[in-house]
Amino acid sequence: MYNRDERAGRVHPMKHRATTSLALSLLFLASALPGWAGDHKKNDPNEIGNRRVAHRSLISEEKEIAAGKEYASQIDKSAKIITDPVVNEYVNRVAQNLARNSDLKVPLTVKVIDSPGITAMALPGGFLYVNSGLILEADEESQIAGVMAHEIAHVAARHWASTMTKQEILQFAMIPLMFTPMTYGVYYGVMEAYMNGVPMAFLKFSRDDEAEADYLGLQYLYKAGYDPQTYISIWAKVINDERRVPESAPKVFMDHPPSPDRIVKLAQQMKTFPQKGEYLVSTSEFDDVKSRLQMVMSNRRNLQKKEGSPTLRKRQQTEDSTTTTTQSGDKTKTEDDSPSDGGPPFCFSAEADEGQRGRKRPDNAKALKDSPMKALRLAEEGRA
Repeated sequence: MYNRDERAGRVHPMKHRATTSLALSLLFLASALPGWAGDHKKNDPNEIGNRRVAHRSLISEEKEIAAGKEYASQIDKSAKIITDPVVNEYVNRVAQNLARNSDLKVPLTVKVIDSPGITAMALPGGFLYVNSGLILEADEESQIAGVMAHEIAHVAARHWASTMTKQEILQFAMIPLMFTPMTYGVYYGVMEAYMNGVPMAFLKFSRDDEAEADYLGLQYLYKAGYDPQTYISIWAKVINDERRVPESAPKVFMDHPPSPDRIVKLAQQMKTFPQKGEYLVSTSEFDDVKSRLQMVMSNRRNLQKKEGSPTLRKRQQTEDSTTTTTQSGDKTKTEDDSPSDGGPPFCFSAEADEGQRGRKRPDNAKALKDSPMKALRLAEEGRA
């Protein structure tokens, strides 16, 4: 057996291979993490709340909650939050009922955002955002409950913390490779395995996480008293709404399972649940809240249009008032707030400027752009 020759600086081939093998083993250790989660009770809805479904992780629950709060603060600053108390109270009540019938171990914070997508989003630590589009496109209360149950399952299983743990393991695994002498061919082979093999494993993890959230969410919906069949009906809507992956792309490159495959699997899993005498499908309150949200959204759109319309004020031959002409052609009298030094007889209000941000300009944008000079000429002619 050869030993390392310190003077020559040579490395024993077996030790070289052992170091490389250790690094590669660490690279793929992450693939064993999903196997750490859960137990035999995972398939029994009656054991919900008395079982472990959370994936083991190097990330503490405290750190996970702190990360969720940070993400939530960013969303609160950038997203358009629906503040209507009736809508929020209803959605929160439905979500909290699901949380009580789930494996969730952290408090659930729920908010509704102005977004057209038929979906919801869960952040680590129990922060749930429900899109207005989900409520408006749903036919029944159980459909929005199904999507929320899926997102609650992601939090209960600690999928975010599990993913972060895998990333930390991968980063740690690369350290010994940095200090291991190897030929270019060996180095190229290791990096190829890392760049190709590991991302493949992560795609599988992502698909496994989605499949697990589907299954757990279906159980939570069932335990909360809803008809599990509606879980499939809402995912059928999502199929038409989601961005489709080209069929030419191999399934292994897809982040999540193709929706039709998920629906088939859900239908099979549903058959294992004990039948109940009756299920909750929808309520009259859902219809009322949906109508109210439609009104809230309509008011928002109208307000945005109003604020997004620049206002042209043309000075008249009076000192105490001006005539204001809006884009619609309406004329109103307002108190003269123009500078007293005979400044430009036009202004774009701060509110109007704010309303234009992030939105397409109207078709007559060029005319609006030219109007200040035209108004200025009219004012000068009036003085003459």
